[in-house]
Amino acid sequence: MQRILIAILGAILALPLAGYAQTTGSATTSAEPFKVGTFVIGNTQTIGIVLRDALVVDLVQANAAMEQARAFPARRMPSEMVGYITDYENDLKGRTYAIVNELVQSKALEGKTPAYVRKLSEVRTLAPIPRPRLMMMTAVNFYSHIAENAAPEARAKAIATRKANRGVPYMFLKAPSSVIGTGETILIPHGRTELDWEIELATIIGRPSRYVPAPKAQDHVFGYTVLLDISDRGGRPPGGFSAGVDWFLMKGEDTFGPMGPFIVPKEFYGNPMTDLKQTLLVGTDQRQQADSSDMIHSVWEVIEYASSLVTLQPGDVIGAGTSGGVGMGTSVRGSQVWLVAGDEITGSIDKIGTLRHKVDAAPAPPAGTGSFLPPVTRKPGGQ
Repeated sequence: MQRILIAILGAILALPLAGYAQTTGSATTSAEPFKVGTFVIGNTQTIGIVLRDALVVDLVQANAAMEQARAFPARRMPSEMVGYITDYENDLKGRTYAIVNELVQSKALEGKTPAYVRKLSEVRTLAPIPRPRLMMMTAVNFYSHIAENAAPEARAKAIATRKANRGVPYMFLKAPSSVIGTGETILIPHGRTELDWEIELATIIGRPSRYVPAPKAQDHVFGYTVLLDISDRGGRPPGGFSAGVDWFLMKGEDTFGPMGPFIVPKEFYGNPMTDLKQTLLVGTDQRQQADSSDMIHSVWEVIEYASSLVTLQPGDVIGAGTSGGVGMGTSVRGSQVWLVAGDEITGSIDKIGTLRHKVDAAPAPPAGTGSFLPPVTRKPGGQ
């Protein structure tokens, strides 16, 4: 009798939430965590949620079907990621939760699934934000990445100096046109010989942000994804105007910004300052592995500084920097190693996912275009 009463009570307690979702098309909790991404489903590019790391729910189609079947109030579901992020905290989060809850409670994810639910292996995964409005990156934000190519004594001195005076983050812009999705090929520009890898956590901004103090930065975050900051370390040819490192040349080429495979909304990821674990392999050789304990400026401090420079908008990408183990460094392997055609890169961040990319040589540009940039060999110990 006691078991029966408990079962009845549980069913009664479940009714308000289920009724709320069915009559308003909104919910305050999700039955399962999910990731969000941009996909080509059939011949259409759209956004979807990833459940159980195996199934993709087309949000536009699912929303339309559930409005018709369950009489949810009409609510347009964006088909592109920035629009979704912009309205997520308004009402799209509650609508997405309601969709997930309906799929789980009706057991629609088991056996024969609705037409708007596809296997992840059957759709094409693009970068979650194929063309971000803004990509702000953080240079040398891990102690293990400081002066990696310097002699041990000089490197130790540089690390000690930075620990004594952290200063503010050093930020630079990366070309949004560099972004590619998982599985796409990273291209070595014609004639260049010093292509390098960097893995980092990318924070996706969730709402307009200006002068955000670090303790409140998490309130301005939508979620997190994986970013590979591919770098051409060869430098500019000699002569002409020179003002130090050419960051655009080094970071801005096509295919230099692999991103994804998905974004994990912040409520399902946790705290990057305690939960971060990122790893990069070239072939089967582990080149990088790090957690947040090695960071110089926290994710929140980086957002604070970035928002002091410009107004951040929903969908903007903020890179947190990379750790030691990059190709130009000598502290790990004793010599510099660059990417070559035929290499394969695997970059992972726990709880987000894995990027996989092959490396190939870009074709030669047409003659007479002025597009031939010769390689530059830096002196040992140079930056």
